[in-house]
Amino acid sequence: MRSIWNGAISFGLVSIPIKLVNATENHSIHFRQIHLADGGRIRYRKVCELDEEEVTSGEIGKAYEDADGTMIPITDEDLAQLPLPTAKTIEIVAFVPADQIDPLQMDAAYYLSANGVPAAKPYTLLREALKRSNKVAVAKYALRGRERLGMLRVVDDVIAMHGLLWPDEIRAPEGVAPEGDVTVRDAELDLADALMDTLGEVDMDSLHDDYREAVEELIAAKASGETVRPAESGDAGGGKVIDLIAALENSVQAAKKSRGEEGAGAEGEGDGEMADVHPIKKTSGKSSPQPTKKSTAAAKKSPAAAKKSTPKSTGAKKSTSTTKKSTAKKTATKKQTSSSGGSGTKKTASSRKRTSA
Repeated sequence: MRSIWNGAISFGLVSIPIKLVNATENHSIHFRQIHLADGGRIRYRKVCELDEEEVTSGEIGKAYEDADGTMIPITDEDLAQLPLPTAKTIEIVAFVPADQIDPLQMDAAYYLSANGVPAAKPYTLLREALKRSNKVAVAKYALRGRERLGMLRVVDDVIAMHGLLWPDEIRAPEGVAPEGDVTVRDAELDLADALMDTLGEVDMDSLHDDYREAVEELIAAKASGETVRPAESGDAGGGKVIDLIAALENSVQAAKKSRGEEGAGAEGEGDGEMADVHPIKKTSGKSSPQPTKKSTAAAKKSPAAAKKSTPKSTGAKKSTSTTKKSTAKKTATKKQTSSSGGSGTKKTASSRKRTSA
């Protein structure tokens, strides 16, 4: 890997020659601006505001704009004369526990490589000292024309340095937290803990940029002249008022199901979705005809007769079938029901006479 800065680590009176190498790389896909009418590239030209002429990079310098708009030229020679002890040195100022570094301060990451054979011994000494102490080194260094803050730690067998923002560069989170008093119930916390346990840990090496892959496929398809089908848009659910308990329960079930755990998606649970509950509506007389008072009374008075007259129950079944078929017409249903009730009363009376005889 190509080094971007050469210098030394100042570890007390020990000086360790090192090379600074980028530890990260950007895989984002970059686009060019074009003229939509003809596809021509759009380029930016640097033009002087006074004579409106284009200038080259060699004719461009630095200046500080004062509050009244006055430009104060600053040359590289002016900056080089400033007392900057960290111009070519990473100066370690302290060793602290790693948890004392606020992650908000983390910036770019670099690898520090020993520069030459003589640097191997002191480099290894610092690396092993950091390992045994379980601490990180806080250092100051200069890069790209400004002094910066850094943190040195061990990654495998290499010393890595994270650029840190200065403490006064971190904004206070004023007005960011939710306003008002928000109460979280123990049941909600329990479900949140259950969801965290179910999701568990992840192999960081397995994570990748799905969007970048989709953009690459889009570019390849358009380059080959293929028709690009629009992707199905999922419902992000933004702005919806949800039942927090139900959402947590569903999330736990979905996480278990995706991991193939036992008890997830069992019979009767469906896909883990909450069922909608609706009040039971009263049915009208048209859809389910009610029995008449006469037929109800006859049924109560003659249970024994009903048992003895089983051969005649076929007629009752036919009558019931006829009633079901004619439910669409209210008048016909009432007449059929009344007729059924009257015949039932006559049959009961005749049965009583035969029984008394």
